[in-house]
Amino acid sequence: MRFPVDLYRGTAEYYDRYRLPYPRTMLGDLAARADVSGQGRLLDLACGTGQLAFPLRRQFTEVWAVDQEPEMVDLVRTKAAAMGAGHVRPVVSSAESLDAEPGYFELAVIGNAFHRLDRDPVARRIHGWLGPGGHLALCWSSSPWTGEEDWQHVLAATLDKWRATLGAEQRIPEGWDVIRSSRPDPEVLVEAGFEVIGRHEVTREHRWSLLELAGHIRSTSFLPSSVLGEQADAFDADLAGSLRPHGAGGIFAETVSFAYDLARKPPAR
Repeated sequence: MRFPVDLYRGTAEYYDRYRLPYPRTMLGDLAARADVSGQGRLLDLACGTGQLAFPLRRQFTEVWAVDQEPEMVDLVRTKAAAMGAGHVRPVVSSAESLDAEPGYFELAVIGNAFHRLDRDPVARRIHGWLGPGGHLALCWSSSPWTGEEDWQHVLAATLDKWRATLGAEQRIPEGWDVIRSSRPDPEVLVEAGFEVIGRHEVTREHRWSLLELAGHIRSTSFLPSSVLGEQADAFDADLAGSLRPHGAGGIFAETVSFAYDLARKPPAR
């Protein structure tokens, strides 16, 4: 099952501003568990605007930030130049067609995107790109419309209504989650030759404003600004009217879950 290649067209600025960063404690734990040497290379696949590449960059001599959306990679390039991060290499490519040498990377990371890739061939390709004993981390964060707070249920219903109103229900392939549930990621990784080490999770409290929620929604593949179009103001008004009765002073509190699933390529024998 393939996701369309341009789902995030027009989202880069929103993605960079309104996606919550991975906690430093989680990334520090990841680096420690992956036994990062400080002299290796990092591969950030489906990198977005570099939510993993940039905070991890100082622990690697070279960083590949790879995404199939040119707008995302353009913003990575701009950020790298502003930071003086010359060792960050922006690459426009899908994970399925990326060209890299065998054994080139020490660590590969994928943030909130493995389910969107052709998992089996991509897992096998990453296995080949990693050196012996190298690691792959699938990083995740929860979304504000998936929790159990009253405002989150209202938000989910509002998004469903607007997807239907704007004819955006088919932007995401139907049944992708069923396929993933029937064959979970760890099973895919094992079949690709990895040793699955386990999942590590942290939680953080976050207080969303209406502006932040509206911006976050525009960073998604299902209701980006290109889909909202001329209905953007009407959407914002409906979002505010629906959520305000459920927030304290226009603020919406959430316990956000961040996690990574770690796997290792077996060491050379």
